[in-house]
Formats: sequence, structure tokens, C-alpha cells
Amino acid sequence: MRKFTYLLALLLLAGSAVAQKKTSLFNGKNLDGWKVHGTEKWYVEDGQLICESGPDKAYGYLSTEKNYDDFELEVEFKQEANGNSGIFFRSTFEGTKVSGWQVEVAPPNHDSGGIYESYGRGWICKIPDEKEGYLKMGKWNKMKIKLVGGHVTTWLNGHEMCNMTDEKIAEGKGSIALQIHDGGGIKVRWRKLKIREL
Repeated sequence: MRKFTYLLALLLLAGSAVAQKKTSLFNGKNLDGWKVHGTEKWYVEDGQLICESGPDKAYGYLSTEKNYDDFELEVEFKQEANGNSGIFFRSTFEGTKVSGWQVEVAPPNHDSGGIYESYGRGWICKIPDEKEGYLKMGKWNKMKIKLVGGHVTTWLNGHEMCNMTDEKIAEGKGSIALQIHDGGGIKVRWRKLKIREL
């Protein structure tokens, strides 16, 4: 009986370790595991994932084929031009119409790290002026998102940006996605997309 209890404890610990392991969403070679929505450009260069405005200058998205519920996500991004982009969670798509929530990636003083509900309530967490200086335009930045039920916390370069609980988010289901905003002239590099499911 004691041996059985010991083995059961080991199995539970092993299961917990697997659940807490970080995995990569991007293999550095191609877009395997992702789906393109729209006509904007998504490609791999020097082991980095690039999003860039196409000739239509429209909204574009790159979503995971897999849905993710509770997780901790770390992503590095560098805005080379304009930089109006975002990281969506629990999102679903009809063409380039997305239903879900976006953690903003934007030029300086435009709420990077804030949370926006597309085709819904709009901004549900904006960034106060005193936190707007944490973004490093033209350099690598690190975004971290933790989502458990309806509780969302975001960090930009180690600084907490939003910490909120929302009943509607708690009910959401869907994929993680990267966005390219409409208007043209946008180019953003992404790397080190690591997720830990909770």
C-alpha cells in the first residue's frame, strides 16, 4: 500500500511537471501550427516571425490552430515600422473578423499592454500615462500574459500593465493570434513565443 501511494505521488508530480512545462508556439522555420487570416504578409526570416502590411493594407491575423484556455505566454517583439499590432487570446475568426480580446502592441503612447475587446466593448483596460514609457520602440520588447479563468495580467518589459478580472473573458474559448492593423506601413518582428498551459 505504501509503495502504491508513493507511485501515485510520483505520477501526480510528473503530470504537474508536464502541465507546467513551457513549449514553443513558433519553430523558427515555418508557420506550422498557425493559420493565416487575410492577405497581409506573414513569413519567417532569420528565425523570426515577421508580420508586414500587404498591398490591401487591411487587417490580418495569424492564429494558432490549437485553442488555449488558461496559460502563461511570453513573447518578444520589435516594431520596425509603425508597429500597430497585438496578441489575441480566446479568439475566433470569420474571415478577418475576430471575436475575442487583444493585448495591445502599438507605437509609443498608444496603450501597449492594454486589453481591447474586438467587436465588443472596446477598451477594457487602458494604460495610464505613467506606464507609457516602458515600451522601447525599434528595440526588442518582452510581453507576458497570464490568463486564468477571467483573470488576466499583462506585463511589458517586466512592468505590470493590466491586472483585471472579467466575467465575459471567463466564458471565452478560442485560439491565440497575432494581429497586423489596417492602414499599411506596418512591420513587426516576433521571436521566443513560449507558452505554459495552466
